[in-house]
Amino acid sequence: MEPTSIVAAFPLSLAIAFIFGLGARLIGLPPMVGFLVAGFLLHALGVRSDEVIREIADFGVVLLLFTIGLKLKVKGLVRPEVWAGASVHMLITVGAFGLGLYALALTGFSVFAGLDVETALLIAFALSFSSTVFAVKVLEEKGEMDSMHGRTAIGILIMQDIFAVVFLTISSGKVPSPWAIALLGLIPLRPVLYYLLDKVGHGELLPLFGLFAALALGVATFEMVGMKPDLGALLLGMLLAHHKRASEVADSLFSFKEIFLVGFFLNIGLSGAPTLEGFGIAILLVLLIPLKGGLFFYLLTRFRLRARSSLLSSLSLANYSEFGLIVGAVGVEKGWIGGEWLVIVAIALSISFIIAAPLNRAAHDLYARFRESMVPFETETRHPEDQPLDTGNADIAIFGMGRMGTGAYDYIEDRIGVPQIGIDSDAEKVEAHQTAGRNVIQGDATDSDFWERVQSDRNNVRLIMLAMPEHHANMYALKQIMAAGFDGYVAALAHYPDHAAALEEAGAHIAFNVFDEAGAGFAAHVESKIEKLTGTHASTPAE
Repeated sequence: MEPTSIVAAFPLSLAIAFIFGLGARLIGLPPMVGFLVAGFLLHALGVRSDEVIREIADFGVVLLLFTIGLKLKVKGLVRPEVWAGASVHMLITVGAFGLGLYALALTGFSVFAGLDVETALLIAFALSFSSTVFAVKVLEEKGEMDSMHGRTAIGILIMQDIFAVVFLTISSGKVPSPWAIALLGLIPLRPVLYYLLDKVGHGELLPLFGLFAALALGVATFEMVGMKPDLGALLLGMLLAHHKRASEVADSLFSFKEIFLVGFFLNIGLSGAPTLEGFGIAILLVLLIPLKGGLFFYLLTRFRLRARSSLLSSLSLANYSEFGLIVGAVGVEKGWIGGEWLVIVAIALSISFIIAAPLNRAAHDLYARFRESMVPFETETRHPEDQPLDTGNADIAIFGMGRMGTGAYDYIEDRIGVPQIGIDSDAEKVEAHQTAGRNVIQGDATDSDFWERVQSDRNNVRLIMLAMPEHHANMYALKQIMAAGFDGYVAALAHYPDHAAALEEAGAHIAFNVFDEAGAGFAAHVESKIEKLTGTHASTPAE
């Protein structure tokens, strides 16, 4: 077949992407794995990457980094396990992988022949990154972005992104414009952005504001002064992260981001045709990933994280990265390495996603199964966020203090008045609730060690309410509660009838379907208000 651009073959490309994405989902893999395979198949059919698909892919990454920034606070990067963990891991990985590649070069084996120390270290540097796109997608799907392990993994990825930006800046030979210092002016501009965000409402202006901030203020201004555009999107997101509507902006851009990231994964597959030799070497590189993940686990436990948090973070990071392809592309462009290495890294990246996806999906079960062999790696002194939990004299525990959990808490406080406690994995959310006077502590409902961390001599909880937004998080927490032998009542939120049925089947005494019950709740609320206003029952006909 004659080569054709992906634009010319758009209907075919769209159909194959959908079919393989759906196929991946049906067998329990994230759709992104199907998109990668679709890219390789399209390449085999003669479809080639072009400027349009590359622009779409870049746009997807920009939106991804912007939405990450919206959820990231600067203080999250200064935690030792983040900046030191990322730095030490990269130094060790580049050194060890680089020496291994150079040793293979000395044997004259295959494409390794001819590699000198510098090029071996460059390839090792490309392999040292973990995928921001993959980790964010996995953590979002599991509802664990704000968990201890989620924040740790994202922080490490941001540090790696910063290392990549530094490399790309140095390798390009371009010196940032003297006007780059003017970017500091974006900081005092924050009140203006906050004002605009307060005024845009909840309609079409909200995602448009997000695109304006990410592209016009982030990408464009950084590009004008010779800085990495992606970094601009990330930093603009971080600039808005403390606004109360930051998460709403991220939600409004969700569909845009997801669609454009399809182009990113397709473009990886379109980067080159796999050869048998290249596939074999990619498999060899994939065999190094357990060493990479194991090093993350060891380092994080040295920084006093529990074995569970360390394992879940490490599994999110145990893969190769899209930034590895970017670094490889620079090496090929500069003539430092051969073009075949770009295809090899792309294949290794794809395989690492295929392997990592089911492992991350089963992460909680893996920890529960191998807990006894992992706990000995923990330090005697625990991380401040992994200390024992005290539920006090609470009769009711609410897991997930978002809008639904907060509404339930306030209702119980106003109408029932029994002692209760809220539990959420987001440290800043917990702090905000505590400032507002609510009894809320930090904890992870999906943590299989949760009940061991609760001070059992003071645990009086008789009713647990699962109000987390993700169904699988509520399901897993319910399984942990049942396994712990909890003898009280459990109520859980659901968004769909099949989710409610699954929760009840797993042991929940009450599964509240939010959408089905919303109308009844609205009517009950109106009825109570009418009674207060008229002094008569709402069902009594007006004269």
